[in-house]
Amino acid sequence: MLADHAAHPAAPRLDALMQCDYFDAGLCRSCTLMGVPYGEQLAAKEAHCREQLAAHEGITWLPAVASAERGFRNKAKMVVGGTVDAPTLGILDAAGHGVDLQRCGVCDPGLHAAFPALVDFIRLARIQPYDVPARRGELKHLLVTISPDGELMVRFVLRSQESLSRIRKHLATLLAALPNLVVASVNLQPEHKAVLEGADEIVLTERQTMRMRVNDVELGLRSRSFFQTNTPIAAALYAQAREWVAETAPASVWDLYCGVGGFALHLAAPGREVVGIETSAEAVRTAERSAAEAGLPGTRFLADDATAFALASTVPPELVLVNPPRRGIGTALAEWLERSGVERVVYSSCNAVTLGRDLRSMPSLRPTRARVLDMFPQTNHYEAITLLERA
Repeated sequence: MLADHAAHPAAPRLDALMQCDYFDAGLCRSCTLMGVPYGEQLAAKEAHCREQLAAHEGITWLPAVASAERGFRNKAKMVVGGTVDAPTLGILDAAGHGVDLQRCGVCDPGLHAAFPALVDFIRLARIQPYDVPARRGELKHLLVTISPDGELMVRFVLRSQESLSRIRKHLATLLAALPNLVVASVNLQPEHKAVLEGADEIVLTERQTMRMRVNDVELGLRSRSFFQTNTPIAAALYAQAREWVAETAPASVWDLYCGVGGFALHLAAPGREVVGIETSAEAVRTAERSAAEAGLPGTRFLADDATAFALASTVPPELVLVNPPRRGIGTALAEWLERSGVERVVYSSCNAVTLGRDLRSMPSLRPTRARVLDMFPQTNHYEAITLLERA
């Protein structure tokens, strides 16, 4: 379907122009920058980030980190449409009917390879795709994640348990068709609204954790865990944080909004205390297991709200790393950082607008270095990492 299905190139071409038949036909416009030369995309993202931090003079801007423009997504969130005999994996059109996007060019080729077997399994297990306009059917989404080593995690998002017994009955057939499938689960989302997943997760395989090897760190990923969409760019992001932290070798570090511990485990070092804070208890358990397997006794994780944890603490660390969602860290945490006496903060942001807003609440922590990392080619989104040092 696409003009080029190649895997990640060794060095992205900034003059490259990705072509997508789905986009050209008007079937999918999710990639809003499709057709814009990649170099222009990257330059515009860096210009936008510089604009958000323009009030701060003297920032050293490191070269932006380019991504492969195709095949970079390690996770596919596919809406299931069509019929049980002819299911589609992709999105819904304006009328609520399925649009098949199995050859989506931004997905990892390993995901492309898995989709046909998943379609066959839907037919075999007779899992009725959910019909949004009619409000009937069972299978709403397929969430498929691939690791750097080619392992797969698949989640079936269902309206109810109606098809669960058939999924269990035929699971061996799916595992035979996809021998790299190591974690499979069912998520229950009974409500008719635009919510991707529900609260209940039923793991179907013996293994509950997929290994995500990033740089020299092995992370664990469970079905409900968050992980960055673009593995090579995530590796560059973690490496940049590790480099900045190593310059002053702090004895104590907090990783707030730590997820499964990507930053925390990269920052761990002999004699250093690293504390990761994350609201998801499942993510915390996974991070604890990764730390134990890596032999990092000085690294621990707590299930807590980042702001509440900071406000309740009496002794701040030497360095704080924050990696918040798009809303940013918010006024309360920013003001705590301002008065905490912490000398250095590493702020990883997926929204430079809220990054700029948060910086206004901590004027004593001056951004001295910054870098844009293109986590999301073909869209206006990107990741930015900044080093803040107390003036």
